[in-house]
Amino acid sequence: MWAEDDLGPGVPCLESYSEPADGKVYLMYHGTSAEAAAQIMITGFKQSADGMLGRGVYLSRDLNKASRYPLDLPEHQRVVIRVTVNVGRVKKIDYQGHPLQKTWHYKGYDTAWCPPGCGMVRSGLEEDCVWDPARIQVIDAIYPRKTSGPFYDC
Repeated sequence: MWAEDDLGPGVPCLESYSEPADGKVYLMYHGTSAEAAAQIMITGFKQSADGMLGRGVYLSRDLNKASRYPLDLPEHQRVVIRVTVNVGRVKKIDYQGHPLQKTWHYKGYDTAWCPPGCGMVRSGLEEDCVWDPARIQVIDAIYPRKTSGPFYDC
Protein backbone atom coordinates (compact mmCIF):
# COMPACT_ATOMS: atom_id res chain seq x y z
CA MET A 1 0.00 0.00 0.00
CA TRP A 2 1.23 3.49 -0.86
CA ALA A 3 0.26 6.93 0.37
CA GLU A 4 1.75 10.38 0.19
CA ASP A 5 2.27 13.04 2.76
CA ASP A 6 0.73 16.49 2.78
CA LEU A 7 2.94 18.63 0.59
CA GLY A 8 1.42 21.82 1.91
CA PRO A 9 0.08 24.79 -0.04
CA GLY A 10 1.37 25.86 -3.42
CA VAL A 11 1.84 22.47 -5.08
CA PRO A 12 -0.85 22.05 -7.73
CA CYS A 13 -2.38 18.58 -7.75
CA LEU A 14 -5.18 17.79 -10.15
CA GLU A 15 -7.43 14.81 -9.62
CA SER A 16 -6.57 12.25 -12.26
CA TYR A 17 -10.13 12.31 -13.62
CA SER A 18 -9.82 15.97 -14.62
CA GLU A 19 -8.30 16.95 -17.92
CA PRO A 20 -4.97 18.76 -17.49
CA ALA A 21 -5.05 22.37 -18.69
CA ASP A 22 -2.49 23.64 -21.20
CA GLY A 23 0.48 25.42 -19.65
CA LYS A 24 -0.19 24.37 -16.05
CA VAL A 25 2.12 22.61 -13.60
CA TYR A 26 0.91 19.38 -11.98
CA LEU A 27 2.09 16.89 -9.42
CA MET A 28 2.81 13.52 -11.05
CA TYR A 29 4.46 10.21 -10.25
CA HIS A 30 6.78 7.77 -12.03
CA GLY A 31 7.14 4.19 -10.81
CA THR A 32 10.48 2.48 -11.36
CA SER A 33 13.10 0.22 -9.79
CA ALA A 34 15.36 1.42 -6.97
CA GLU A 35 18.37 1.33 -9.31
CA ALA A 36 16.65 3.36 -12.02
CA ALA A 37 15.32 5.82 -9.42
CA ALA A 38 18.85 6.47 -8.15
CA GLN A 39 20.03 7.19 -11.71
CA ILE A 40 17.05 9.48 -12.43
CA MET A 41 17.74 11.43 -9.24
CA ILE A 42 21.31 12.06 -10.47
CA THR A 43 20.87 12.61 -14.23
CA GLY A 44 17.15 13.33 -14.66
CA PHE A 45 14.61 11.59 -16.84
CA LYS A 46 15.30 10.29 -20.33
CA GLN A 47 12.70 9.60 -23.02
CA SER A 48 11.63 6.02 -23.53
CA ALA A 49 12.32 4.86 -27.08
CA ASP A 50 8.69 3.86 -27.63
CA GLY A 51 5.51 2.92 -25.84
CA MET A 52 1.75 3.11 -26.08
CA LEU A 53 2.02 6.86 -26.80
CA GLY A 54 5.38 6.75 -28.56
CA ARG A 55 8.56 8.39 -27.28
CA GLY A 56 8.54 10.34 -24.03
CA VAL A 57 8.55 10.06 -20.25
CA TYR A 58 5.58 8.11 -18.87
CA LEU A 59 4.00 9.50 -15.71
CA SER A 60 0.67 9.51 -13.91
CA ARG A 61 -1.16 11.89 -11.60
CA ASP A 62 -2.42 8.74 -9.86
CA LEU A 63 -0.02 7.50 -7.17
CA ASN A 64 -1.81 4.14 -7.17
CA LYS A 65 -1.00 3.71 -10.87
CA ALA A 66 2.67 4.66 -10.53
CA SER A 67 3.17 2.42 -7.48
CA ARG A 68 2.41 -0.66 -9.65
CA TYR A 69 5.53 -0.16 -11.79
CA PRO A 70 7.67 -1.86 -12.85
CA LEU A 71 5.09 -4.63 -13.13
CA ASP A 72 7.69 -7.39 -12.99
CA LEU A 73 9.19 -6.32 -9.64
CA PRO A 74 7.86 -7.08 -6.17
CA GLU A 75 6.51 -4.03 -4.32
CA HIS A 76 9.47 -3.80 -1.94
CA GLN A 77 11.83 -3.24 -4.93
CA ARG A 78 9.76 -0.43 -6.45
CA VAL A 79 10.23 3.30 -5.98
CA VAL A 80 7.90 6.11 -6.98
CA ILE A 81 9.49 9.39 -8.01
CA ARG A 82 7.34 12.43 -7.21
CA VAL A 83 7.68 15.27 -9.72
CA THR A 84 6.11 18.48 -10.92
CA VAL A 85 5.47 18.79 -14.64
CA ASN A 86 4.79 21.81 -16.79
CA VAL A 87 2.53 20.01 -19.26
CA GLY A 88 2.69 22.67 -21.98
CA ARG A 89 0.19 21.92 -24.73
CA VAL A 90 -1.81 18.73 -23.96
CA LYS A 91 -3.39 16.28 -26.41
CA LYS A 92 -6.08 13.92 -25.13
CA ILE A 93 -5.61 10.40 -26.54
CA ASP A 94 -8.70 8.45 -25.50
CA TYR A 95 -8.90 5.38 -27.70
CA GLN A 96 -6.62 2.79 -29.31
CA GLY A 97 -5.81 3.73 -32.89
CA HIS A 98 -6.24 7.48 -32.28
CA PRO A 99 -4.73 9.26 -35.32
CA LEU A 100 -2.21 11.08 -33.08
CA GLN A 101 -1.54 8.18 -30.69
CA LYS A 102 2.21 8.16 -31.40
CA THR A 103 2.62 11.40 -33.39
CA TRP A 104 1.09 13.99 -31.02
CA HIS A 105 4.44 15.71 -30.46
CA TYR A 106 4.95 16.29 -34.18
CA LYS A 107 1.64 18.20 -34.22
CA GLY A 108 2.85 20.69 -31.60
CA TYR A 109 1.82 18.97 -28.35
CA ASP A 110 4.10 18.63 -25.32
CA THR A 111 2.10 16.04 -23.36
CA ALA A 112 -0.26 13.23 -24.33
CA TRP A 113 -2.95 12.40 -21.77
CA CYS A 114 -4.95 9.16 -21.51
CA PRO A 115 -7.96 9.70 -19.26
CA PRO A 116 -8.93 6.95 -16.84
CA GLY A 117 -11.38 4.38 -18.11
CA CYS A 118 -10.84 5.19 -21.80
CA GLY A 119 -9.61 1.71 -22.75
CA MET A 120 -6.04 2.74 -23.51
CA VAL A 121 -4.55 1.40 -20.27
CA ARG A 122 -5.31 -2.10 -18.94
CA SER A 123 -5.58 -0.82 -15.34
CA GLY A 124 -8.13 1.79 -16.38
CA LEU A 125 -6.05 4.47 -14.63
CA GLU A 126 -4.81 7.81 -15.98
CA GLU A 127 -1.49 8.10 -17.82
CA ASP A 128 0.55 10.96 -19.24
CA CYS A 129 3.48 10.98 -21.66
CA VAL A 130 5.72 14.07 -21.59
CA TRP A 131 7.92 14.59 -24.64
CA ASP A 132 10.65 16.80 -23.15
CA PRO A 133 12.25 15.63 -19.88
CA ALA A 134 13.20 19.28 -19.16
CA ARG A 135 9.51 19.89 -18.35
CA ILE A 136 9.86 17.53 -15.37
CA GLN A 137 11.27 18.60 -11.99
CA VAL A 138 12.02 15.87 -9.45
CA ILE A 139 10.70 16.55 -5.94
CA ASP A 140 11.67 13.35 -4.14
CA ALA A 141 11.24 9.59 -4.06
CA ILE A 142 8.68 7.53 -2.19
CA TYR A 143 9.89 4.15 -0.89
CA PRO A 144 7.49 1.45 0.28
CA ARG A 145 7.86 0.03 3.76
CA LYS A 146 5.84 -2.47 5.70
CA THR A 147 3.51 -1.02 8.31
CA SER A 148 0.05 -1.69 9.60
CA GLY A 149 -1.40 1.29 7.74
CA PRO A 150 -0.69 3.69 4.89
CA PHE A 151 3.00 4.44 4.43
CA TYR A 152 5.46 6.62 2.70
CA ASP A 153 9.07 7.53 3.10
CA CYS A 154 10.55 10.57 1.44
